[in-house]
Amino acid sequence: MSHPAPSKRTHVRRLPDRARYDFDTLAAVIDSAPICTIAFNWEGSVHALPTAHWREGEHLYIHGARASRMLRALAAGECCVTLSHVDGLVYARSAFHHSMNYRSAVIYGRFAELEEAAKEASLRAFIEHLSPGRWDQLRPINAKELYATTLLRLPLHEAVVKMRSGGPKDDDEDMAWPVWAGVVPLRLAAGEAQTAPDSVVGEIPAKLGGALLAHPPQR
Repeated sequence: MSHPAPSKRTHVRRLPDRARYDFDTLAAVIDSAPICTIAFNWEGSVHALPTAHWREGEHLYIHGARASRMLRALAAGECCVTLSHVDGLVYARSAFHHSMNYRSAVIYGRFAELEEAAKEASLRAFIEHLSPGRWDQLRPINAKELYATTLLRLPLHEAVVKMRSGGPKDDDEDMAWPVWAGVVPLRLAAGEAQTAPDSVVGEIPAKLGGALLAHPPQR
């Protein structure tokens, strides 16, 4: 089932067959991305900064210091959030048709600040996103830490995903050209965990990486 673009600015015009407007595809791109990049305007200048994020339901969340310039700007005006994955390098028979397999998302809107009473539960969701079950093992967060941290959330109502998969798409007249053509897959992978020398627990927990490693590319 196809879904319409939620707004004029999310409507994909270049290669529209690669666009996806359904929520499940968007959620998978968000959940498996380690960071997002947020573009915003502050005092007459445009900025685009990377930051960690997580998703709860139909909102994307970020956090930062109470005095953060970016968080103050985001609470005051609209922004554009982007996320991307590169799933493969596509080698064609001509330079023109070289490409990448990718999944990318663009989200428009305005962040809103969470109330104090909702902050701890949302920070728990952030930690659980990175390592399920870890929050209950940690030293409890205190009031000073909660006060120093600002949380913002952005509705996911105005968003689009664009994606490519598969092999090279060469012109018919180039198919017999004597050069290798194909795809080199790329993926986000966790390396070997490194225990801190002063850690009182030596056993490495399972599921480190959480949702970041749990969503393979959609085909």
